[in-house]
Amino acid sequence: MATPRINSKSPTIRRILKEAQELSHSPSPDFSATPLETDLFEWHFTLRGPPNSPFSGGLYHGRITLPQTYPLRPPSFRFLTPSGRFEVNREICLSISGHHEETWQPAWGVRTALVALRTFMETDVKGQLGGLETGPEVRKQLAAASGGWKCSGGCAGGKSNKEIMEEHMLAVVEAEAKQGDKTKKEEVIPEELRMGWRDEMKPTSSDGEEKEDAKLAEMFVRTGNPSSSSTTTQTTAQVPTTATTTGGSVQAGQSPGLVQHTEEVRAARAAVWLDRLIVAVTVLLVAVVAKVMLG
Repeated sequence: MATPRINSKSPTIRRILKEAQELSHSPSPDFSATPLETDLFEWHFTLRGPPNSPFSGGLYHGRITLPQTYPLRPPSFRFLTPSGRFEVNREICLSISGHHEETWQPAWGVRTALVALRTFMETDVKGQLGGLETGPEVRKQLAAASGGWKCSGGCAGGKSNKEIMEEHMLAVVEAEAKQGDKTKKEEVIPEELRMGWRDEMKPTSSDGEEKEDAKLAEMFVRTGNPSSSSTTTQTTAQVPTTATTTGGSVQAGQSPGLVQHTEEVRAARAAVWLDRLIVAVTVLLVAVVAKVMLG
């Protein structure tokens, strides 16, 4: 098969070739990842399941798709081997994937993403796109059978996951013999990725909106019922807001309904005083005219 022509001057191509070379010279014992010979933007990986988990002993094959603007935009990931954690052949929603471009950093690469992806397998699904809710026993059974899984369509040369990792470990041993301890450095997950995971596990927007609505309702009840105000404020913090009206400044925590009612009362009182003033002026004018006419 003829090797496709590539633009070696492209920053994206240079970055992809650099990462492929780095992974070849300093391979990780936890995963194997290489681009296809016919398409540098499509990578295939095989990784070990995280230890001390239902995935321990499992070997999982998957695909990475790099965008044309990589590394400015993040790659997308999908697992091809059944794991019980991710849906088969469906893009996964992660803080390092195309579903969250706002959290991606160009300094990260395929190695960083696979380290994070391997660790992410142990997290809860929590409605994640592409995630699966299965029990530990199911995941253990799938892990035990994963070594014999083969990628269809000719990828990985038709080899099983076990055969791929056996060949890969030979390369790891050879690289360690050449470079010594340089290849044994611990893979570190960037703190930004950990923060991204915590953000994904927060309540959804609808939950947040419901809590906010409940808080506003509680503030309205507390403001409208002065007798219970002193008791409620001991356990609930006031929201530091100030609303400016035509009559001056309204104290923090007052609801819009209460402010409107106050304005209406003030307007009514002003109208009453205006009527009284008009009557007084009219009486005074009549008295002055009568005095002039009688004088």
